[in-house]
Amino acid sequence: MLETLINPKKVEKGPWKMFFIGLIYASLSLLLVHWFFSEDPNLSKASGMLVVLFCIMFSFPFMYFIIKREEKEDEQVEGIFSIWQAHKDAIYAFMWLFFGFVVAFSFWNIILQDANLLNFQIQTYCQINSPGDVMGCVEQYSSGKINLTGASISGIRFLSIIENNVYVMIFTLIFSLIFGAGALFILVWNASVIAAAIGIFTKYNLSEIPLGIARYAIHGLPEIAAYFITALAGGIFGVGLIRHGIKDKKFLKVLENVIILIFLALLILVIAALIEVYITPLIFK
Repeated sequence: MLETLINPKKVEKGPWKMFFIGLIYASLSLLLVHWFFSEDPNLSKASGMLVVLFCIMFSFPFMYFIIKREEKEDEQVEGIFSIWQAHKDAIYAFMWLFFGFVVAFSFWNIILQDANLLNFQIQTYCQINSPGDVMGCVEQYSSGKINLTGASISGIRFLSIIENNVYVMIFTLIFSLIFGAGALFILVWNASVIAAAIGIFTKYNLSEIPLGIARYAIHGLPEIAAYFITALAGGIFGVGLIRHGIKDKKFLKVLENVIILIFLALLILVIAALIEVYITPLIFK
């Protein structure tokens, strides 16, 4: 019913509207899992993945519609500036959707105070920030006993961040190639992990959500933009291959534009890593 009430074509000329789509779908995902699965002894253990799954199901029509539309436009453009002009609305739409996810996930995670809701995401946060004591970190943050030092990323080196980001980028590309809008999993997952990190950073204080979002948005937004560009490139490649085949001249133009998009995504990832290592720690000590 939702896909008929909220038509993807209605946001075609208003990328900012995707923010509200993200708010609605992420909120529904968390609330549905909290209401129906929090008391289940088995499914409650997988709440973090169920939240992501519901959000993907809700958002898939929008992702597919945007990718299909962008591939048609891609046949008519060439050159990096023309490519950006052709696809910037789609990238903005993805960014607004992602931002809506982060805000809604963060809000309900703090309001509901349900440690299981983003349990897998907390584990991911701990694996990144406390690799020597993952279980202790998970127990600490899941129980609500927050004791942050503010230096959780001070030892991370630039090259290790680049390695991790490129790894995620490759998975995003593979997912989008295999399953068109399949990269949506990577994007929703990252939004939920950021929301879990925001809860930890703000000590689950609702009034501190804006500060928490700012903490991760400084380097997170360009990083996620790179993943969106990668997902768009993979989706365009897949649709172009199906529509034209390898030997068609139109497909060669699509392939050229896909390579340019991936190069642009890599460049943005490097910039995001520089911001994360050298700028974010100076602002949020």
